[in-house]
Amino acid sequence: MREEKAKKEEKEKRKSVDIRKIKEEETLREVMIKIKLERIDIQEEITVEALLDSRATRLVISSEFAQKQGFKLKI
Repeated sequence: MREEKAKKEEKEKRKSVDIRKIKEEETLREVMIKIKLERIDIQEEITVEALLDSRATRLVISSEFAQKQGFKLKI
């Protein structure tokens, strides 16, 4: 009888872990915002959607996107 109770408790414990995993997956993990980028050499600006990353330690832009938009890149 104790074994049966222990098995039942273990099964319930696994269920609660699975529910937490599902809830974590449903949590919003990214925020998209609209920003304006300006090329100061020709005073032209564009509005784009950008990913806001709260764990980022620096600013990042796709080099392909920057080149298509005419930004000069320093490598």
